[in-house]
Amino acid sequence: MSERNYPMLLVYTHKITPRLTYIFKHIFTRILNVQVNFTLKIEDFIAHEGLKMSYGRQQLGNEFFVRSTDLLFDQGIDYWDPQITEWEEIPIFFQVSAPSMMPFDIFSASFYLLSRYEEYLPHVKDEFERFPASESFAYQQKFLHKPIIDIWSYKLRDLLQKRFPDFVFEKREFKLISTIDVDMAYCYRHKGFIRNLGGLLKDLAQLQFQKIVERLLIVFNLRKDPYDIYEDLIELHKKYDIELIFFFLLSNYTSFDKNISVNNSRFKLLIKDLADYVSIGLHPSYFSMKDEQKIKEEKKRLDNILNYPVKKSRHHYLRIELPETYQYLLDLEINEDYTMGFAKHYGFRAGTCTPFYFYDLDFEIQTPLKIFPFAVMDGTLKDYLNYTTKRSFDTMSKLLDEVKKVDGTMITIFHNESLSGTGRWKGWNKKFEEFLAKANGEKE
Repeated sequence: MSERNYPMLLVYTHKITPRLTYIFKHIFTRILNVQVNFTLKIEDFIAHEGLKMSYGRQQLGNEFFVRSTDLLFDQGIDYWDPQITEWEEIPIFFQVSAPSMMPFDIFSASFYLLSRYEEYLPHVKDEFERFPASESFAYQQKFLHKPIIDIWSYKLRDLLQKRFPDFVFEKREFKLISTIDVDMAYCYRHKGFIRNLGGLLKDLAQLQFQKIVERLLIVFNLRKDPYDIYEDLIELHKKYDIELIFFFLLSNYTSFDKNISVNNSRFKLLIKDLADYVSIGLHPSYFSMKDEQKIKEEKKRLDNILNYPVKKSRHHYLRIELPETYQYLLDLEINEDYTMGFAKHYGFRAGTCTPFYFYDLDFEIQTPLKIFPFAVMDGTLKDYLNYTTKRSFDTMSKLLDEVKKVDGTMITIFHNESLSGTGRWKGWNKKFEEFLAKANGEKE
């Protein structure tokens, strides 16, 4: 296929702002695979014979036109009160009047979600100081389970295709990224005498005799630790050709951070060995959300184990404070973060299933930090929503279908504990493989 069939879009607007270029590039470049340029000159726009559109308050002539609201031309944080309606059974907000080719300002609505604008506004935090799903506009308006920006973008593509039938939009490919948080590398092994003795006494007090026997067999190397499933996970993901990332917690012991000692040589060796086969990321500890020094110390530990600087992160308990936490990551030269999602509900916190760059509303700039939004976490389904195993994976399959419709990237969070198939997670390992098989089959 010749190069001319891959469109370059020219956009006329009365003012080019960082917000405008940011959201246009997310929609056109990252979702629709279309390069985009901007012009302030009407004569250049009129002379352009290729794919083009105007964005502003007034249509110039009979060109493809989307009417703007003020959000992309503003600076700082203001209070917006989006009103939800439907267009062709799709929820929309930031409505505009004709002659706009879309009944809403897709770019302002997308920026509002993608920049996490609402998280800068006053809100009620949950018990872990997080911005909760219940406070989000998407949850309140019942579209959190849909990658709405990607859906809107595909509608925009279809409208442009009708207007410019000679141009070919390059289709992107669906991708699944499977991520594993290692909060506790082993269930019993390498925890030290004091912690195992404490666990033994607790099991004894609760008359958990089966757990006592299991603990002793594992501590004395007579049985494999149930959480030691790393090689199995690597082989499983290799079988279905799915990307796998492990995030390791490397903090000091606290009531929220209970991994084995960061000084344990077997723990270090485990990370070093896994790094030969899969990507490794940092799992910054519970109290690191507001403490750049903690993240720095934990990153240094992982850097020293890997012998190269780690570039990926996901915060423990999904605790982030915008924009401070992301500013810390940028200062530490971490350039990929996988924390964007909710703990208590599945779905698309930023409204998209496409990785995007963090826009810092404090400084009004697009940063180099790439955000990889996840769609679902094991603990959300089992612990917060109390779903059965079957309902949990049925929910995951529905999310997978939503992402497939827009050829997006689906990211899941599991833990080595939940995929051990033991205890309260019995059966999850088998259903997980079925899910990977479906994702792999859908790709082909």
